Amino acid sequence: MQAGLRIDVDTYRGTREGVPRLLEMLDEAQIKATFFFSVGPDNMGRHLWRLIRPQFLWKMLRSNAAGLYGWDILLAGTAWPGKPMGRDLGHLMRQARDAGHEVGLHAWDHHGWQANAGHWSMAQLTEQIRQGVDTLSDILGAPVDCSAVAGWRADERVIEAKQAFGFRYNSDCRGSNLFRPRLADGSPGAPQVPVDLPTFDEVVGPQVAAAHFNEFILGRFRPQALNVYTIHAEVEGILMAQDFRQLLADARQREIAFKPLGELLPASLDSLPVASVQRGTLQGREGWLGVQGS
Repeated sequence: MQAGLRIDVDTYRGTREGVPRLLEMLDEAQIKATFFFSVGPDNMGRHLWRLIRPQFLWKMLRSNAAGLYGWDILLAGTAWPGKPMGRDLGHLMRQARDAGHEVGLHAWDHHGWQANAGHWSMAQLTEQIRQGVDTLSDILGAPVDCSAVAGWRADERVIEAKQAFGFRYNSDCRGSNLFRPRLADGSPGAPQVPVDLPTFDEVVGPQVAAAHFNEFILGRFRPQALNVYTIHAEVEGILMAQDFRQLLADARQREIAFKPLGELLPASLDSLPVASVQRGTLQGREGWLGVQGS
């Protein structure tokens, strides 16, 4: 049973501490994955104003946000300027690439994208993508050919903005199968590899206890399903690292073969259906996000 393994790297601490540990665990398990890196300032702390919203406060409490991210990250960009991740930690991004993993762009400003992508102008969306692409390309010394927006905040406008960058594929939404998004002129855009499995923070608390998460998530993999699973360097690479190491071992026993998302694409993109990317909601995740439409 094949499955895509996607690793989102949102913060400075996640890059500095989580990525090296994940690289070690993946090497032990002989697994290759896709790392999507945030490369600009770490402004995670600017999410804190949302604590006044009961749903977001509950999520922070049940997911032990302070333990997952550390107070230095939770306050980044508020009490002090956010640290530049690409400038300081680019060597770890190259290390992931050199270890044989697929490396793509997550965001220039992760917080900025989540907070503003829904109302930025097309020029602002394009500039955010450009800053991220230019920075990561300089770090890798090679073009960036895949991406995944922060927080799955993608809609028709985001898809249009991304098309100009020539990505081989994107992973910008939640959905059930590989597809090509319908552009404004009716033509198909770069393939989308949507995520169909829930993340740790979406289900721990309301649906399952943290101690039983591995059993819960592995039970969601299906032979005929897409099976794209997302982890976060700040969670599975730090606080839940030992649990993730066990998940990799249990997945092997269940004959789940993890691979980079790009390897899920068919040889001929013409075989992929065309569908829309539109705004929707998902249980366990606050606000809107991109979902695969008809």
